[in-house]
Amino acid sequence: MRPKTMKIAIITDVHGNYPALQTAISQIDHAGDIERIYCLGDMIGIGPDTNEVLELLTARNDVSFVTGNHELAVLHILDGNGCLEGHESAFEHHKWIADRLDSRFLPFLRALPLQQTMRMEGVTMLLTHYHLQADGRYRMIDPDPSGEKLDSLYDAAPYKLVCFGHHHPLHHFRTNERTYLNPGALGCNDKPLTRYGIVTVVSGEAVVEVKEVEYDNRAFLRSYYKLDVPDKEFIFKVFHGIQRADR
Repeated sequence: MRPKTMKIAIITDVHGNYPALQTAISQIDHAGDIERIYCLGDMIGIGPDTNEVLELLTARNDVSFVTGNHELAVLHILDGNGCLEGHESAFEHHKWIADRLDSRFLPFLRALPLQQTMRMEGVTMLLTHYHLQADGRYRMIDPDPSGEKLDSLYDAAPYKLVCFGHHHPLHHFRTNERTYLNPGALGCNDKPLTRYGIVTVVSGEAVVEVKEVEYDNRAFLRSYYKLDVPDKEFIFKVFHGIQRADR
């Protein structure tokens, strides 16, 4: 008897980039054997396509979610609490996002958990936007992560697979204790590439495959100027590299 196999997709840090998300979802759907998508937060912020991204994701019944720091920062403003601590430099940008957010999505965003634990085919999996402190706040980003460092962080935890985002580069580590996967930001790249992960779970093991798919981001990049997105020059420099809106 062949062991049962389950295949899932991991996406994170869409960051308001609708064409990148469309491309990734189209690829995932075309595969035909992916049973569920797990979205690890920061669906909004940085890119301007807030409502389009949320519309696409919430219209599906095969996506599970956790929140990210950009969702929390925008909700903090909408709830009348001003700037979320640690996000002062992005306040005007987050206010711009908040002002344009379709109110239909507020109940969804407010209900998102910080993390989820799942179990499938003998593998216990943690889904989180980033590693949490004991007080429920995100840890500072480690610019040089490793499997050994993460094993120390998750010492004695029951997880065989930890999926996270927040830090935009790809991270994939496999140790004697567990597998760690950050497929990299789906919507922020210095090339016109969208990224996501595929995890195949079989016989108590998780096998990871990372996907990069080219897409046309020219209209998306131009939209920063068309919409006069706050902090657009900083965003281009930090999150889209040498790409320019006039490509």
